[in-house]
Amino acid sequence: MELALRFNTGGEAELEELIDLYAEKLVRYAASILYNHQDAEDVVQDVFIYAFQNRTRFHGKNISAWLYKITYNDCLDKLKAQKRRKWLFFSDTTEEPATYMEDTFSMPEIKEALKRLTPNERALLYGRIVDGLSYEELAQIMQSSPVALRKQYERVKKKAAKYLDECGYGYSVGQREGSRFYDIRP
Repeated sequence: MELALRFNTGGEAELEELIDLYAEKLVRYAASILYNHQDAEDVVQDVFIYAFQNRTRFHGKNISAWLYKITYNDCLDKLKAQKRRKWLFFSDTTEEPATYMEDTFSMPEIKEALKRLTPNERALLYGRIVDGLSYEELAQIMQSSPVALRKQYERVKKKAAKYLDECGYGYSVGQREGSRFYDIRP
């Protein structure tokens, strides 16, 4: 029986199987939005708790998209809360990017360019480039249409390429060769 169906009526064994399959991917995805590994781990832990407690509400077949959507929404909620805290306490909540983010996007110019993108833009790029999610899956996660996301993705690629050029990576918006954001996904 497919995991999505078993999880809907299952117990801890199905939860463990789900965690084994998706935890690492979801943490990377959350960190690409939050730019903080510890916060990403916290969010993903909450995602699995929520998913387990609400498993009977899941009636779809794409459990991956459901988990990514919960993660996406939790990340945005965490960013909003951080913004409120920063405003209330006038503190600097800037933190270093996660270690594996440094491995994935190791050059300082790439990290600087990614920091300049919004969390939604980073989520879209990361979902397409690293996780290889389809526009249909991203549409479910980000509550948008696949066509709108495809157009947004093209704009974000150009924006990221522009930032990379400004950060000294050496690729202008019009160049395709060698740019990660152009070569990986059409």
